[in-house]
Amino acid sequence: MTLQDTATRPAADTPTDAPSASDRAAHAAWRAAREDELRAPHGWLSPVAYLAVPHAPTVLGDVPGRWWVDADQVHHAVGADVTTHAVAEGGSQVVTTYLPAGRAPADGAGTGDVAVELVRRTGRYALRLRDPQAPTRVAFTGVPAYPHDASWVLDVPVRWYAEPREVVVGAARPGLVHRVQVVGEVDVARDGRRATLALTGAPGGAVTLLFSDEADDVAPWRVVQAGVPGPGATTLRLDLNRAVNLPYAFSEHGTCPAPVPGNHLPFAVTAGERVPR
Repeated sequence: MTLQDTATRPAADTPTDAPSASDRAAHAAWRAAREDELRAPHGWLSPVAYLAVPHAPTVLGDVPGRWWVDADQVHHAVGADVTTHAVAEGGSQVVTTYLPAGRAPADGAGTGDVAVELVRRTGRYALRLRDPQAPTRVAFTGVPAYPHDASWVLDVPVRWYAEPREVVVGAARPGLVHRVQVVGEVDVARDGRRATLALTGAPGGAVTLLFSDEADDVAPWRVVQAGVPGPGATTLRLDLNRAVNLPYAFSEHGTCPAPVPGNHLPFAVTAGERVPR
């Protein structure tokens, strides 16, 4: 996705011309790469469990050994061997893998193993298990998506904040929250209707737009990456053809942040990915 800081295209709500052959080819290549990433053995089609780590040593699911949390660290004991792990709030790390009982190793290094991902959300630790043989991955045939439509490539006015503003938002998983940094806002218009939406990210880094809209065949909220803004940029290009589902849309084990309150477009965005299930 590209960023514009010049007025080479209108920031208005008029549709643009039909996509060129090169635009269609570029979008098809982007979609293929997106789905290849989802198909990765331990990608976002593979989660099969989200297990809270308790304070007392406990066997969790079919993961070998016992797990417990003590202060800011998680301990994993297999026999007499104990390993200790820690991740920052909002972070995650694959800390081990294992082959479930009765499963033959698959072709390719580690593609039959379950990856054990340690995550920390709202101050609490959990194990998220990523299984290459998850039904969601095995049955995957692609993400439903709208055809590329050049009228959804929008150059929109952007206003950057002098300092980022921390906002607490909800999460796809009940009981969790996220603290996000709002770095600016954009005005998005379509067919005479307009809305101002918050951009999240890091000052000077890539910015992201999480939003909901009025379409009835999409996930409750989607995300579009808006790249790294140029210095002093006053216009931001949003290619809503590249609005994608967050991990929670593919699995109940996602912990994705919800949009900043008010990040709703009062019209149907018939572009990007549709609901996958």
